[in-house]
Amino acid sequence: MIVRRSTVEHPFGTIKARTGPCHFLTRRLRGVRTEMAQDAQAYIIKRIVALIGIPGLKAAIPRW
Repeated sequence: MIVRRSTVEHPFGTIKARTGPCHFLTRRLRGVRTEMAQDAQAYIIKRIVALIGIPGLKAAIPRW
C-alpha cells in the first residue's frame, strides 16, 4: 500500500487538488478525455521542470 500510494496516487491527488471543486470544465467523454490529458501533461512538464530545470528541459527538446 505504501508503494502504491507513493507511485500512483500522488499525481492524481496533485491534479485533483489543482483543479479544485469543479473537476472538469467540459462535458461529454471526448471533452473530459482531452481535459484530463492536458492536466496530466501539465503535471509531467511541471515535474520535469522541478527535477532538471528549464535549461535541462530546453536541452532535452530536439530542434526541428
